[in-house]
This record gives sequence, C-alpha cells and structure tokens, in this order.
Amino acid sequence: MTSLNTNPQKLAGALSTRDWGVLLVLCGAIFLEGVDVAMLNVALPSIRADLGLSTGSLQWVMSAYVLGYGGFMLLGGRAADLFGRRQMFVFWLSVFLLFSGLGGFASEGWMLIVARFVTGVAAAFMTPAGLSIITTSFEEGPRRNKALLFYSGTAAGGFSIGLVAGGLLTSVGWRWVFFAPVVLSALILVAALACVPKSPRPARTGRSVDLAGGVTVTTAIVLIVLGVERASHTDPTQTVLTLGAGLASLLAFLAIEAHSANPLVRLGIFRSGALVRANVAGFLFAAGFFGFQFLVVLYLQELRDWSSLQTSFAMIVIGIDAILSPVLVPRLVTRLGNARLILGGLITASLSYALFLPVGTDWTYLAMLPSLLLLGIAFALAYGPLTIVATEGVKEEEQGLAGGLLYTSFQFGAALGLSATTAVNVAATTSSAPATLLDGYRAALWVPLAAALLAVLISAFGVRSRTDGTVIASGEPAADDHTAVALPTSR
Repeated sequence: MTSLNTNPQKLAGALSTRDWGVLLVLCGAIFLEGVDVAMLNVALPSIRADLGLSTGSLQWVMSAYVLGYGGFMLLGGRAADLFGRRQMFVFWLSVFLLFSGLGGFASEGWMLIVARFVTGVAAAFMTPAGLSIITTSFEEGPRRNKALLFYSGTAAGGFSIGLVAGGLLTSVGWRWVFFAPVVLSALILVAALACVPKSPRPARTGRSVDLAGGVTVTTAIVLIVLGVERASHTDPTQTVLTLGAGLASLLAFLAIEAHSANPLVRLGIFRSGALVRANVAGFLFAAGFFGFQFLVVLYLQELRDWSSLQTSFAMIVIGIDAILSPVLVPRLVTRLGNARLILGGLITASLSYALFLPVGTDWTYLAMLPSLLLLGIAFALAYGPLTIVATEGVKEEEQGLAGGLLYTSFQFGAALGLSATTAVNVAATTSSAPATLLDGYRAALWVPLAAALLAVLISAFGVRSRTDGTVIASGEPAADDHTAVALPTSR
C-alpha cells in the first residue's frame, strides 16, 4: 500500500477522515489482541480449578498463545510483504475469530492449549500485517508517530478493559472469556472489509516464502521456552538437551538466512543499531511485564483469595497507559526523543518491580498501588517509542518484516519471561502453606526485575553524549546511525 496523503497539512501531522477510518480498524484489531490476553490472564485460576491443571500446565495456556504468536510472527510479517497486507490481515482475523470461539468449548487442558496456539498463530499473521499497513500508509515523521502512538495506546486500552471484562465474564463462567472476542472480531472484520483500501497483490517474481527459515526459527523458540519452563521439574539432562536443540535450531535458522536467495529475515537489517536495541529492549521489557502480572494475579487470587473481579479492578490502574500513550507521549517524543522515553520507561518498570519485592501476606491495596501505577506509566513511555524506532528508516517492502521482528521480540520475551518466572516460582514453592507460597512469589519477582535492569543497561546506549555535550536521542539523526550492531549507535 502506498502512502495515502502528502499535502503539507498531512505532513504536519493532521489525519483525514479516511486515515482515521483505516487507523481505527487496525486499532480495533490490536485492541482485540489486548482484550483477549488480559481476559485470559484474569480467568486463569478459574480455568485451573475447572479443568484441574497444575501451575506448569496453567502457564502453558498462556504460553501456547504466546508461542504461536511469537514463533510465527516473522513468517507472518514476511507473508504480509509478499502476499498483500490487507489480504493477510482479513484472512487471519477470520481464523482468530474461529479458534477464539473454539477455545470456549474445551473440556480438557490440551484442547484449550491447542486452541490458544492456533489463535496465537492467527495473531502472528494478523498483527504485523496491521502494523505494516500503518507504517506504509502514513509518512515517516509526525503523522506516522501520531498513528503509532495512538495504536499503542489502543493496545494498552484493550488490555485494561480486558482486565475488567475478564473479571465480569469469569464471574459468569470462564468460557465467556473466549466467546466474547468472537463478537468483537466479527465487527472488526466487517469494518476492515469496508474501510481498509484494497491493495494490489505485490509482485513476487523471484521471491518466495522461506519455509525452512520459518520452521527452524519456530522450532528454536518452542524448544528454548520449553527447556526453561521444565527446568525446575525435570531431569537436568533433559533440560540441557532441550535447550541445546533449541540453540541448534537457532543456529540452523541463521545459516539458512545467510545463504538463502529469499531469506525470511534479511540479516543486513540488523546493521541498524537502533533497530537491534529496540528489539532486545522489547524482548526484555515483555519478559518482565508479563512475568510480573502473572505473579500478581496468582498472589491476589491464590494467596489472598481475591475474586477474579476484585483482581481485575485492582490491576486496572495499569491502564493509565491507554490515556498517556496518545495524549502525553507524542509531546514527549517531540521534546525528548524516543531513546530517552524508552530508557525512562524501563527505569520506571524496574522501580515498579523492586517496590513489589517485599510483598506480604496482608498487604493493603494502597501498598500495591505504586507498583501497578508505575508499570502503567512504564508501558506508556516505552511501548510506542519502541515501535517507532523499530520501524524507522526501513524500506516499505520490508515494513512487514520490521513489524514481525519487533512483535517476535515482544512475544518471545513474554513466553520466556512467563516460563522463567513460573520455573522459579515452582522451584521456590515447596508446599501450599501461605508463607511458602509467598516465598515462591518473592523469589520469582527477581526475574522481571533482572530483565528490566538488563533492558535499562542496553537502552542506555540509545542516549549518549557527543564530545560537545549535546545528546543524541532516537528520532534525531546521527552520522553513524546504521553502523554495525557490535557497537550500537543512537538514532
């Protein structure tokens, strides 16, 4: 899809009615994805009680979706570039609708896990297609930044509303958490057919889908996450073998991409230090963000015996990012640059997790509030700017790939963060006594904190001082912006 409008008013950041129509449909899809994940997050304890799942199996209800999402994201992003962004968006939104509904009929844990995996695969093709429609429909600069920040704010809003909706629906029956997205998906599908302009099928002469690369990278992600998740309750030899097989698959993927005439991922794209930093920081941020929330839900519902609805309202404060992302963050991007906001968001996330470390069995909500509020602020500061940096300067024909890379980083980070957090929690919990459960939560809280602190260290390279004392931040050009990744340089 080519850029929609190029007159001076548009370039200054104004959006036409047609622009808003396209943007709202795509925001509806990312809103759907946020609602879907958040509602399931709140419903997990009810699902466990009804289906008789262990903590490890329960984690796989979440991780199956994340693995399908993250494992197929690169293939999904490339498919959007090769087969048409609108075509991929509409088709896979239909698949998302179907399997989301099927999850509500699951009578065994494995049925639900399979349904969630396929739903995640559908999201893996749908989401980068939607993001690339935005990045190719709005000129790089103020208009695209405005669209992307509105987009990220909508994702946050979906998550926040999903927390409350999940609590309400779970109080009726956890299966409604899967049936409700079907209605929303159908509405978005009709709107997409009406509002998103048709685009010509891209010319694919001499270009093909790199299935070998897609298979090896998906295998690598699944095996690495599986190895981490099972580390606390399986034989060490099996863990080493699983992780070794995952790393071998990753090396095979890199070898295939290096020698392929039509690679799934053109390795030269990693010459951009800013793109690499955005993806690594996104990976670590998602690992901490999802791991922390998983622990908070378990703490509130299993140790404190809060209802799913009480948990939903307790965590809704995280949704402050839905307001900050489209209202405040665009101004901060213009004033401070993306790199500073990303760094500030990651520091804020670190503080959020650190404040929750001394959690007790009788903490009041006011004692938890600072951590939850800071996490919402952190998401607002980091998520949108990470999206902008990860797609800046990328050629139009590779925007699907850039979006796929970023969302792969987010989802792989989420899956690995959930697995690592669960592994530590299970290893540190030796009984069902409240004190022992609390010890497990406290030990596992170090996982998101460590991930956030590492992300801070990496992102600090995005804000550096020149010899004359001026600061280069993302969004401001630097002479060595696309140098080799061994020494990341700022945007």
